[in-house]
Amino acid sequence: MTVTKGESAREGADDEGDMTGGAGDPVPGATDGYTPSARRLERERHKRARARRATAVAALSTLVTAVVLYLVVVNAPGWPRTKETFFSAQYAREALPKVLDGLWLNVRLLFVCGAAVLVLGMLIAIARTLRGPVFFPLRALAAAYTDFFRGLPLIINLMIVVLGVPALRLQGVTVDPVLLGGTALTLTYSAYVAEVFRAGIESVHPSQRAAARSLGLTNRQALRYVVLPQAVRRQVPPLLNDLVSLQKDTGLVSIGGAIDAVRAADIIVGRSLNYTPYIVAGLVFVALTIPMTRFTDWVTARMDRQRAQGGSL
Repeated sequence: MTVTKGESAREGADDEGDMTGGAGDPVPGATDGYTPSARRLERERHKRARARRATAVAALSTLVTAVVLYLVVVNAPGWPRTKETFFSAQYAREALPKVLDGLWLNVRLLFVCGAAVLVLGMLIAIARTLRGPVFFPLRALAAAYTDFFRGLPLIINLMIVVLGVPALRLQGVTVDPVLLGGTALTLTYSAYVAEVFRAGIESVHPSQRAAARSLGLTNRQALRYVVLPQAVRRQVPPLLNDLVSLQKDTGLVSIGGAIDAVRAADIIVGRSLNYTPYIVAGLVFVALTIPMTRFTDWVTARMDRQRAQGGSL
């Protein structure tokens, strides 16, 4: 028997009327809240008890480990000398203001180089994914760029750019170690970010591009409005990880003489022969990196939940 849409609607209305008593008043007991069974309540109590027990065990094991490590370190034969050389409160108080002043340079390098790396990395990734034989030279150059700078150690790249470019004595070319160091960081990290973007572009199913073309979009429009938005969203966690690494590596510009956090600590160490300023600089970088790392973990977990629930990325 075939049921028409009108008959189905009338039956639904009749059922709704039965639930409301026919006059809009709810029938007693029809809208009562859900009451979990005793078995479900017992299961939830058991889960909470297991969670509390796991938390207590984790806290206890962490405390025991920390105590053991502390006793091993402080009872070492060379601990008094090590404490004086690396953990001097006097030199820590002296170094902290100067390290924080130098850290401002690292933060500026992070934002400027980070923006340049994203733009250059995206252009290289697009060049590597261009189709057609006419774009072969661009694809070859982009592949050579990524292969070279991913294989070249960053410290060597910095030395070549920071120390080698001024030796050329080119007219109109800066010799500022900050600008040259930022250029070296951009060259290296753009190669890594380009591969991240390329992986995101290639992860978009070809049917997405085909559907965009069938709707009348050009290849450029399909790439801009369909492929790239999906590729970037999928690659946010690895991009944030590269940003964290860039933040740490900004300290390497000090090899050219730029006064950043690391160089400020190095000046005090050279004068006092006490290495506590290095510890201070390291802790400052860690304090700056931890929020970014936790944010990256949160973004990754959020995207994993959306993927597991079938949501859009």
